[in-house]
Amino acid sequence: MDMLSTDSIPYSLPTVESYEPLIGGETVERILAKAERLHDLHVVNVNSTYYGGGVAEILGSLTLLMNGAGIRSGWRVLQGRPDFFSITKKMHNALQGGEINLSDMKQDVYEEVVYENAARMHLDHDLVVVHDPQPLPLIDYFRKKSPWVWRCHIDLTQPDPGLWDYLCGFIERYDAVVLSLPEYAQEISPPQRFIMPAINPFSTTNKGLSDEEIDERLSNYGIPDDLPLVVQVSRFDKWKDPQGVIEAFRIARKEVDATLVLVGNIATDDPEGQEIFESLCQCREERIHILSVQDSALVNALQRRAAVVLQKSIREGFGLTVTEAMWKGTVVIGGNVGGIRHQIEDNVNGFLVDSVEEAASQIVRVLKDHDLRARIGREARETVRSRFLMTRLMEDWLDLFGAFEPHFSLTGKTGHPGWGR
Repeated sequence: MDMLSTDSIPYSLPTVESYEPLIGGETVERILAKAERLHDLHVVNVNSTYYGGGVAEILGSLTLLMNGAGIRSGWRVLQGRPDFFSITKKMHNALQGGEINLSDMKQDVYEEVVYENAARMHLDHDLVVVHDPQPLPLIDYFRKKSPWVWRCHIDLTQPDPGLWDYLCGFIERYDAVVLSLPEYAQEISPPQRFIMPAINPFSTTNKGLSDEEIDERLSNYGIPDDLPLVVQVSRFDKWKDPQGVIEAFRIARKEVDATLVLVGNIATDDPEGQEIFESLCQCREERIHILSVQDSALVNALQRRAAVVLQKSIREGFGLTVTEAMWKGTVVIGGNVGGIRHQIEDNVNGFLVDSVEEAASQIVRVLKDHDLRARIGREARETVRSRFLMTRLMEDWLDLFGAFEPHFSLTGKTGHPGWGR
């Protein structure tokens, strides 16, 4: 059976039409018209983990929204050994300005594991989208009959030159490269598109919660809310600067009473996460809670109940946790880097900081001024509604898919009237 049967299933999935109260009927019709033009297009996404981090969060929602509009959109996940993910984590860090000893042995492990995955993946789709460095070499192991797109979610402002030269051997074979921001552009042959991420407002992470539901989640983890909550939600990653968050909170507490909650998860493709989490646990005290959990409802509850959310990143490809908190009308203090700067307009819908001391000062300011929190929160939510909802992301991808229409018309892979099928 080719189509998913929904008979007697007591669940429903958000569709483009579900967004009409948020984006308007005209926008809904425009997106559906673009999807109809590409009806039955078969797309596959490949990344390195089903959970943990923004890529998995995006793919989980975007693939469902695409399918609901008639674009057959699948999702495959790379399987790898611990040594493979140790190497790809080093690559991730080096692409964001760190260092790497790119030995022949590391290259062999990297390429061998991807080859093993290629043997299990039958990528005969109309269009293949490969996410980030982990599965990048897949393109070397297929007789490419359709367009392949590399989607890099990483901050590429200062990639390690040796690593970048090596990866370009694979990148140059792709038909297009998608980056989050224009400042990440590189000197490569494939055309580059710039698509910022977005959130699903109906997901467990973002849907509305009652006060009782929020109370239940916080109580379940022993998180007190008798004092204002200062929260950071992110993977346990040095680029998120969790230690700097703790330092800023300790400085701010000299002037205001509050509770800090650092909550994150350890993705399967991030072997450094456990070590960073364990080191942070040494900073726990009565008013500093550090949790490693995979609980989307808890994230939602914390972002809604927080007086202020931090995302004090040193490098940040985009920062979906910023978007999530802004959607909930919560004030966000973010590092003045990468995609955070494209979401937060300083002193308008949030605050940008360049140091621990600035972060501490803004925490104090926000906690002392309820009217400021309300004003900034309203602006933050409107920013997300107008720019960072999943429908906008879907439309950006449909526009990119449409750029390959000449290929699809030749192979008979579209449902547009007048094209071969």
